[in-house]
Amino acid sequence: MSELGDQRHHARERALEIFYEATIKGRDIATVVNQLPLRPDGYTIELLTSAEKNQAKANALISEFAIDWPIERIAIVDRLVMTLAIGELLMEDPPPKAVILDEAIELAKVYSTDGSPSFVNGVLAACAEHLNT
Repeated sequence: MSELGDQRHHARERALEIFYEATIKGRDIATVVNQLPLRPDGYTIELLTSAEKNQAKANALISEFAIDWPIERIAIVDRLVMTLAIGELLMEDPPPKAVILDEAIELAKVYSTDGSPSFVNGVLAACAEHLNT
């Protein structure tokens, strides 16, 4: 992995950690970030900002393409991984779609259940395809 790729991978992991903390505590992301002893890097902030800005759209897409899975029944980590990925897809100058999807699948492998990577892959692939049309 390139240095930039490695930095962005770590930024995505950090964004997931912060997003998870904010969600579990019922706080907005800015509050959680402002309480951190060390401010996250710029790309982490970009990811969180885009995910929060596009959360309603992400939830609608996830609900549409997670067939037979109401959004409230989707594992929280899976939902947050997909929301971050959709937010990244909707950024002004996003990385390639394949990179975003691969990174989301990797996050699901590390932080969620055994079935999560394939679930996240299927839902996100459909969401990404819909966003391209």
